[in-house]
Amino acid sequence: QVQLLESGGGLVQAGGSLRLSCGTSHRTSTNLNMGWFRQTPGKEREFVASIAGSGGTTFYANSVKGRFTISRHRAANTVYLQMNSLNPEDTAVYYCAAKPSDDIQYEYVYWGKGTQVTVSS
Repeated sequence: QVQLLESGGGLVQAGGSLRLSCGTSHRTSTNLNMGWFRQTPGKEREFVASIAGSGGTTFYANSVKGRFTISRHRAANTVYLQMNSLNPEDTAVYYCAAKPSDDIQYEYVYWGKGTQVTVSS
């Protein structure tokens, strides 16, 4: 079982930055494919970014490409989401997720409880 714990959310003005962190508990978590998702009330959860367990290839949603950066610190079992140039449309609960395979068909099976990000205009 992998436990995920997000932190770093908060309130920021439009144009500002935040860095989210996701700590993992599993000793082999360095091989996990890690992702960030977000959800607003009444909407489906949407993919934001991911980083492969093998090789570190990253993927981003078009809405955040060029503004958000996902990275991982393997020794610390932590994944980060650096969010720059935030706008009110980025307001959501952000969730960290993990899966043991980089296969795109493999769904994320481990989820954190989420951290709220609010961007004021």
